Amino acid sequence: MKLKPLGDRVVVKPLEAAEKTKSGIVLPDTAKEKPQQGKVEAVGKGRQTDDGKVLPMEVKVGNTILYGKYSGTEVTIDDEEYVVLHESDILAIVE
Repeated sequence: MKLKPLGDRVVVKPLEAAEKTKSGIVLPDTAKEKPQQGKVEAVGKGRQTDDGKVLPMEVKVGNTILYGKYSGTEVTIDDEEYVVLHESDILAIVE
């Protein structure tokens, strides 16, 4: 991993979109929705408050998360797709 997020940002590796529907219909690439679930690859130090304190991150490396469909910025590093987003764009941690 060559990305080190700053502040309250998180680097996420999107999980692959489903190849088939529950009923067994195979989906072509053009019909797949953007993934909204991913694995946390790196986290920043946390959000800095106005008085200089750093609030720790709630997510950690290895967590599987849900995030907004159009959240963050997509980047490609060494032919791998990642999404860089703010911690506030994370909707939930999947356990």
